Amino acid sequence: MAFIHTQQHFTLKPQDFGKDFVFGVSTAAYQIEGAHTVKDKGASIWDQFTSKKGNIFNNQHGQIACDFYNKFEEDILLMKSMNIKHFRFSLAWSRIIPEGRGKVSTDGIDFYNKVIDFCIKCGIKPWVTLYHWDLPQALQNQGGWVNRNVLSWFEDYAKICATHFGDRVKHWMVLNEPMVFTGAGYFLGVHAPGNKGLKNFLPAVHHAVMCQAIGGRVLRALVPRAYIGTTFSCSQVTPYSTSPKNVRAAQKADALLNRLFIEPMLGLGYPTEHVPVLRRIEAYIKPNDLKQAVFDFDFIGVQNYTREVVKHSYWVPYLHAKIVKASKRNVKTTLMDWEVYPPSIYNMIKRFNQYQGVNKILITENGAAFTDILFNGKVHDKERLRYLQTHMQQVYKAKKDGLHVVGYFVWTFTDNFEWAEGYHPRFGLVYTDFSTQQRILKASGKWYQAFLGS
Repeated sequence: MAFIHTQQHFTLKPQDFGKDFVFGVSTAAYQIEGAHTVKDKGASIWDQFTSKKGNIFNNQHGQIACDFYNKFEEDILLMKSMNIKHFRFSLAWSRIIPEGRGKVSTDGIDFYNKVIDFCIKCGIKPWVTLYHWDLPQALQNQGGWVNRNVLSWFEDYAKICATHFGDRVKHWMVLNEPMVFTGAGYFLGVHAPGNKGLKNFLPAVHHAVMCQAIGGRVLRALVPRAYIGTTFSCSQVTPYSTSPKNVRAAQKADALLNRLFIEPMLGLGYPTEHVPVLRRIEAYIKPNDLKQAVFDFDFIGVQNYTREVVKHSYWVPYLHAKIVKASKRNVKTTLMDWEVYPPSIYNMIKRFNQYQGVNKILITENGAAFTDILFNGKVHDKERLRYLQTHMQQVYKAKKDGLHVVGYFVWTFTDNFEWAEGYHPRFGLVYTDFSTQQRILKASGKWYQAFLGS
């Protein structure tokens, strides 16, 4: 009854968004594929990071994950049955080039050819992300994103992907959430490769900014009729109060979370006026770099889950700003302790629309983790269902208000390995029994199926 009751408040249909609006689901290679040493696949930084005790919830890992490597046909057929016609997935760099550079794996190329071909056979468009956080460990041994050579490593990798898959794949994303993989992986150390400090963060940021443009140029040159984007994590940032200190703290957090990667891409440089410590990035900028960092993407992917409330904190180095946890603010939260705040997605669409040079916006990730209970073979995830509907209503509002938003992808298709949180948070429209690899369509998945079928 809960499913039916919730549905009554949601009357939108896909055609309300316009005939060219796309709906789909998003995934990432390390989170679903498993098969971590099959054939000649090389190790990634996540294989290495998860092998060390204490890095991941309950010392879990993605060695098997959802076993998508072996179950991709079953999963894609399930997508087809759910009326999903757009599937975003990433390529694992170390499956394609085991050492990160040099010899290409014919088995890795063959696997992704099979996935792409089966998608097309099922009437599903593949949307491919070049890099979703799983750098080959062999490259990390040479410094990874901190080493400026990553520019040529990434360019070669992008060329190989474009050459092998570009005849059939026309929808591409270069990087997934560079602020997260540089911030969590090279400053805080809570994600792979577990490095910390400004000396790692600043060069990693600059090289990722350069690579998002390099990847765009490679795809433009090698893939005819390519539709090219890159994706950014973003959250509405609200000051804890109207006090000048809290307002300044929020401006700093916003510059770091929402502006750091898109502005140099648009030729605006780094947002150093609000985060003076970013001026130290100049040590890694060579002549012509900022010009080379600019690329005219066909779209940008906005990935929004929540909003952040920020207050001044004397004790936080560099920023003097800290996020006030949602659980301390007496608001509705998800299992990730993220506030459920649907207007954030509207406000971020509006915000990015205001940049000159942003052509179109796709919501390339939006979703939520709640406590899912499997009972009598069913999952009545009414909180997720409500979350998706209220956020989709905000996307529709943005569309109706004339903002250039042209798609919405749910994170995610199946429950999977959620990075440092392991398998505890479930984001899927489809429940994964990780002991048997059985897939069970949740109430939210049944709703999405009916919505897309309408």
